[in-house]
Amino acid sequence: MFFSRDTVYLDTVFKNIGSSTYQLKVYNKSKKDISIPTIQFKNGLNSKYRMSVDGMSGTNGRVFSNVTLLAKDSLFIFIETTADISDADPKSFLYTDKILFDTGPNQQVVDLVTLIKDAIFLYPSKNADGSKETITIEDKNIEGFYLNENDPENGNELIFTKQKPYVIYGYASVPEHKTVQFQAGTRVYFHANSGIYVGKNATLQINGFVSTTEFLEHEIIFEGDRLESNYDDIAGQWGKIWLGKGSLNNSINHLTLKNATEGLYIQNTNKTITLIKNTQIYNCVNYGILAENAKIKGSNIAINNSGKANLFCSFGGNYEFTHCTFNNNWNNYNQVAVSISNLKENTSNDTNDLLEAAFNNCIIYSTYADALRLNKAANVTFNYKFTNCLLKSSNKEIGADSEHYANIILNESPQFLNVTKNQLYIDRTSSAFAKGYPAYLISADILGNTRTLPPDLGAYQSRDFPEKKK
Repeated sequence: MFFSRDTVYLDTVFKNIGSSTYQLKVYNKSKKDISIPTIQFKNGLNSKYRMSVDGMSGTNGRVFSNVTLLAKDSLFIFIETTADISDADPKSFLYTDKILFDTGPNQQVVDLVTLIKDAIFLYPSKNADGSKETITIEDKNIEGFYLNENDPENGNELIFTKQKPYVIYGYASVPEHKTVQFQAGTRVYFHANSGIYVGKNATLQINGFVSTTEFLEHEIIFEGDRLESNYDDIAGQWGKIWLGKGSLNNSINHLTLKNATEGLYIQNTNKTITLIKNTQIYNCVNYGILAENAKIKGSNIAINNSGKANLFCSFGGNYEFTHCTFNNNWNNYNQVAVSISNLKENTSNDTNDLLEAAFNNCIIYSTYADALRLNKAANVTFNYKFTNCLLKSSNKEIGADSEHYANIILNESPQFLNVTKNQLYIDRTSSAFAKGYPAYLISADILGNTRTLPPDLGAYQSRDFPEKKK
């Protein structure tokens, strides 16, 4: 017999959360049928793995006997696991077992390896009738719960630390007059349709800082709770970070957010400024940032690939973005990188003043002809200005419109290193190199690298690419 692999790695799972199903293929390359006397786990009834053999399912520890493998044929074995951190090796956190084919001198073995992560689980409580706890957002009941600063099991749930990762089910809501803080190095994993809600008079503070290694040890990371490698770039695995109406003084620094439905949803935040710095948002189904009559000051923001727009400033508001990179290669001809409107989303007559939308030293680029969409309602304020930006647009009037566009590099490629890997870096050959306006200089880029003068456009200081992807 031959195997498609000699070790099956089931990637990483959280304690007591079932893994994906993994496949092992067993081949008979001979001209004779083979009868496999037994197929079983080495740990027998104590195994935390489960398998099915050619459609025959079995519980933990089942022995499959006298399995026929026809000549020049193959059979499939599907493997899953659900294990606790206590089942793993205390030093490596690896849980292992073996599949044994036959016994005695003819025995063949395939190893099984799974990394088990310990975590803090936050989730809605269950009511007496079996229903789950809900919170009310804009007159709708949504499955969720309020974070508790005196939880008997988890302690202060309003302070997220790097000691253990967090797994959130449903929407974790910040109580009124409370602040939720995320300390440097925190990792948060969201289950499907989950997120964070910051409501009236509540505050969000994400306090990361520059990392010095590839492990992003000081970055705060938000992503889905499926840790298997094939989920690395699947959009829509969880909901969003929702800064609701009346929340105030929200700040975000060194956040990496990926694979959400909407990354940040920022509503009218009590007329206070939401500060967003050094933040990366990747692969969202709808928007990287959806702002609704909000007030945002953003710098060193990189957003790549969103189903509708990387950034949508809707229903008016007040916005300033400096040294940001918005790139959209989503396979949808309606997508853009930046959309600005004084209309409310999906309405035709609900309007608000766009007091300011200023973009300075930015890159706004897209697969399609237009990376920028402006939607202006008549008789409502619509103030916007792009200064020293690289912009992709089919609007032929941009060059003559000095009121709204100054020193624009139009329809030239920024030549990113590799957009499919979210590497929106540029080098000296880029049209964005050294084209920034010094008055808008942010001294360090998103990775903490010192900017030179004149500054490059976008969130990243230029670098040399030894092996640049063509």
